[in-house]
Amino acid sequence: MALRTDELAAEYDYVVVGAGSAGCAVAARLGADPDRSVLLLEAGPAEHKADLATPTAWPSLAGSEADHCYTTLPQPGVGGVPLPCPRGRALGGSSAVNGMVFLRGHRADYDHWHWAAAGCAGWGFDDLLPYFKRMESVPGGDPAWRGRTGPLRVAPARPEAVNPLSQVFVEAAVAAGHPYSGDLNGAVQEGAGLVDLTIADGVRQSAADAYLRPLDGARPRLTVAPDARVRRLLLDGDRCTGVEFTRGGAPVTVRARAEVIVCAGAVDSPRLLLLSGIGPADELRTAGVDVRHDLPGVGRGLQDHPLCGVVFEADRPIPAGRLNLSEAALHWRSDASLPGPDMQVLFIHVPYHPPTVAAPENCFTLGVAAVPRARGSVRIADADPDVPPLIDPGYLGDADDVRRMLLGVEVAREVAAAGPFAAWGPREVLPGEARARAFLTAATGPYFHLAGSCAMGTGAEAVVDPELRVRGLGGLRVADASVMPRIVSVNTAAAATVIGEKAADLVRSGT
Repeated sequence: MALRTDELAAEYDYVVVGAGSAGCAVAARLGADPDRSVLLLEAGPAEHKADLATPTAWPSLAGSEADHCYTTLPQPGVGGVPLPCPRGRALGGSSAVNGMVFLRGHRADYDHWHWAAAGCAGWGFDDLLPYFKRMESVPGGDPAWRGRTGPLRVAPARPEAVNPLSQVFVEAAVAAGHPYSGDLNGAVQEGAGLVDLTIADGVRQSAADAYLRPLDGARPRLTVAPDARVRRLLLDGDRCTGVEFTRGGAPVTVRARAEVIVCAGAVDSPRLLLLSGIGPADELRTAGVDVRHDLPGVGRGLQDHPLCGVVFEADRPIPAGRLNLSEAALHWRSDASLPGPDMQVLFIHVPYHPPTVAAPENCFTLGVAAVPRARGSVRIADADPDVPPLIDPGYLGDADDVRRMLLGVEVAREVAAAGPFAAWGPREVLPGEARARAFLTAATGPYFHLAGSCAMGTGAEAVVDPELRVRGLGGLRVADASVMPRIVSVNTAAAATVIGEKAADLVRSGT
């Protein structure tokens, strides 16, 4: 890999847009071919002042120079206010600024992609398990489920580093009637357990740390270009032939002999397509963009898990966090007839809530989240790439999301009331005496798991086919969280990475 800050070549075989979880996997795997050249473009700089490596620092990264600092449109379901929408602006993308929780989700998440309305053959859990194993190194894991030689070194918190309340939460969830899982990424994919973390040797391991930095000098045909904000895709008829971007304030054009693979995430991937004239024709004309390819689904179907923190004050001091502040989770089904979990309670051993509400410092949080039925959108207001995107996740825009989130608040209360927490004397402060429905409106916010805005599938609204090729165009694929037909039931970094792993094989095989 060569990290280039000087002039680039005019052509490469593959151009990958975005060095996030998926883009790093795509570029690293394609870059293993000595006969093909790969250019990976990242809008963020090569180095940052922000403390990206320190696990406990992640809450301070939103709004820093490592964040695109987007905001949503006003959200009627949560009080009619706009909400922050952090998106990583760094090598590693959002994996460089996220909370470092690494969960695959349940097999039903992926089997839904394969069998349900999406109809994406080859994307079921059994199809993806080899890729999940390929991307990780978990020496103590069950080899039937976990990898041993991959670039990502993921594992639960070490016993000496885990916050004692994290273990109490797991014990309390089991006492409240939920199953125990010794490995939520293994055979038992629901219930309560410690989560895997992308923390290696005490520091964050982003996708760039795992996939790119170990390759320095080892993959001369892989070029990584930071400070490169892609503004448009280049189209020749019905084929994508390259990209236009700015670097150091100057416009640059690079051609792709084989393919362009867009891995810019659930906001910037659809945004780039729209700015390039690929999307709903009427919407493009309204924004002043020449229509190059009418594709109605671009930017539709945006999803994020709504997150609401139920906060409890403890009557004894909670030990300071040493890792990511959130080391355990509970995955459960709001309805026993469902094929897999649709709800999560994430344990956070500090108070976690929007600035519109307040809690004492010595608190812990049970963060309730749901797989949403609500769908939102990513749109553009103008043909100017410097105008911010219009992001509408539609938080609590579906009555069933509200119902299940209220159920989640009750489940969180049951766990906090279970015996193992008794020694900590928890007292509910949020919502406390407030009505749960009113609290939900005031305290629900983003989980920063945006997905689904360039969904794969076989129907008229699909943006990419099951091979991740943009429908109706040659030489162009999208490979990141935006292609999920339905968001997974957990944090999305692992799913985004596995999409990148599989995308690399699809590109190499020519399908």
